Amino acid sequence: MSAFFNNLLFGIYPYVCLVVFLLGSLVRYDREPYSWKSDSSELLRRGQLRLGSNLFHFGILVLFMGHLMGLLTPAEFYHAAGLSTSAKQLSAIVAGGTAGVMCLIGLALLVHRRLVIKRVRATSTRMDIFILLWILATLLIGLASIHFSLQHPDGSMMLLLAEWAQHVVTFRDGAAAFVSAVPVVYRIHLFFGMTLFLLFPFSRLVHVWSGFASVAYLGRAYRIVRSRGA
Repeated sequence: MSAFFNNLLFGIYPYVCLVVFLLGSLVRYDREPYSWKSDSSELLRRGQLRLGSNLFHFGILVLFMGHLMGLLTPAEFYHAAGLSTSAKQLSAIVAGGTAGVMCLIGLALLVHRRLVIKRVRATSTRMDIFILLWILATLLIGLASIHFSLQHPDGSMMLLLAEWAQHVVTFRDGAAAFVSAVPVVYRIHLFFGMTLFLLFPFSRLVHVWSGFASVAYLGRAYRIVRSRGA
């Protein structure tokens, strides 16, 4: 890959995705508030939904938090805690692999349900199907990358990917250089993962914001409800 395209994809494209992700979500919430929903198809057919949804959501949340903490935690922090780079990578492979398989099983059930069950398929938009298949492709590529991680037990590839992510979020120059030499499977996985954020505001994924916002209800004051005669 030429230096130009490498910088375009891994030095500029991350910010394009981030801007679209944040501003697109805000604009959609402001202009199309009634489209801000998960569009659950539970009433059409419950079969496969509970198992598939639970496995998918649990797995993808673990993967998201694992990627977030794994990529953005400086090596000095876990070294200070007595965790070596190789040990951190091994724990990431085990935890990520387990969560990935759970997510894959759940996602396969959801994809089958949406594509095969006629009543569910009839109420699905093209974006509904496309986003599920895109997540599936991203997940499969991520699971495939485990093979390459095992070939570098010292965690050298993980350090390069972490440096890339930390340079991006801190707006430092030269982020793309850290991934120029990593195996192509990692770069494809990064591209698919970043593009998910680009697609986010245009899909039903926006309901994820509501899920995080619901945590605020834990600190909300109680409401006193009295009967009419009180």
